[in-house]
Amino acid sequence: MPQYRIAEAAGLLGVSDDTVRRWVDGGQLQAQRDASGRLVVDGAALAEFAREQARSTPDPSGVGRSARNRLVGLVTEVVSDKVMSQVEMQCGPHRVVSLMSTEAVHELGLRPGVLAVAVVKSTNVVVETPGEG
Repeated sequence: MPQYRIAEAAGLLGVSDDTVRRWVDGGQLQAQRDASGRLVVDGAALAEFAREQARSTPDPSGVGRSARNRLVGLVTEVVSDKVMSQVEMQCGPHRVVSLMSTEAVHELGLRPGVLAVAVVKSTNVVVETPGEG
């Protein structure tokens, strides 16, 4: 099982190193010393902790959907031509980019600062892992 140093765990959780150390000191996150004496967190424990800590922004649409990947955020940029538009959103720490018709952009009133929900429904999701080397 992979182990992550405190700085790596902090980067993956989107918090400071000090926050991770407080969680470890407070017993909320288990850590141990590696062979070099550095404090490390077990990958499986970190994944479970991340899942427990995750708080999604409530979906304001009030619509039931089968899609489980719903990212609430703010529109940050819209680039349009006559037919197509590129809409960029910031959903927490995640940047989401969507291509859609300019007609849809106008109908939805999409412009920077507008609250929106990016709904991802796909049977093709690519999962990658870091290369060795």
